[in-house]
Amino acid sequence: MTEGTFDSYSWQLIENKQKFIGQIMTSKSPVRSCEDVDEAALTYAEVKALATGNPYIKEKMDLDIQVSKLKLMKANHTSQKYRLEDNIAKHYPQQIAILKERIEGMDADIQTAKANLPADKERFLMKVGDKTYTDKKEAGTALVEMCREMKTVNVPATVGEYAGFKMAVSFDSFNQKFVMNLKGQLSHNLEIAADPLGNLARINHVLESMPKQLSEAQTKLETVERQLETAKVEVKKPFAQEAQLAEKLERLSALNALLNMDEKGDDAIGMDDDGPEEENGGQEEDTSQKPETVGNAAKIPYPVENAGWVPMTGGGYVR
Repeated sequence: MTEGTFDSYSWQLIENKQKFIGQIMTSKSPVRSCEDVDEAALTYAEVKALATGNPYIKEKMDLDIQVSKLKLMKANHTSQKYRLEDNIAKHYPQQIAILKERIEGMDADIQTAKANLPADKERFLMKVGDKTYTDKKEAGTALVEMCREMKTVNVPATVGEYAGFKMAVSFDSFNQKFVMNLKGQLSHNLEIAADPLGNLARINHVLESMPKQLSEAQTKLETVERQLETAKVEVKKPFAQEAQLAEKLERLSALNALLNMDEKGDDAIGMDDDGPEEENGGQEEDTSQKPETVGNAAKIPYPVENAGWVPMTGGGYVR
């Protein structure tokens, strides 16, 4: 593209078409009118202005990219701030309340197990149905038989008591297995299989693992409380590049006004404000062979060797 040629006028025609097409095609619903300047059309306006050799165009295009990146960063910062506010108001307090309740319940169940389990592991006592058993194998067999006789599906049925915990069994129809719930302050679930002694070992394992679960819940509570305090600090931090964005927006606004692209989107100023220097020793220029400009037409020379040029309303000439 050559500076000071008819290329500028050609790009003006493409720009005017893009203004209309861009606004119609990007509308979510049918429209009956269009704005003067479309965002996509500014690309053609910039290219057209480049044909005039305007020194401010490159600065504007660089600023457009920088401002877009900064606006995206600010949008991400704002979105993160909203997430933090939501976590501070709802998520973290809910997690803390649940964990505190679990810690309290787990601690109570640990004390219940300690109070009811015999110190001598060889001693054993379990109630299954209406009968109390002191033999592990007999108790395990009775428990398996009760599960086989159950008629209900997905409905817990109390089958006995062990170490101060109520034992309730239900049949999980989806996974096709029996599930026992040891009910204390909290509920502790385990799978019941066909092995009598294996079931008793799983019940004891659940009771013995409660101190570890309590420690994990306490660690999780400390983590969530730290996250809450960190969020309270982070949510108060402003956008770090706010001053930089404001400065670039101000400069971009000044450039848009200078280039006359913010309102019209065409006819970029490509000449000095002082106008062309006088020639011929200050004598009045002969305008008999050149057409007059109309309105705010761009100060771009057009070939007028032949007659028949007609001025356009938006600027420029056409045959």
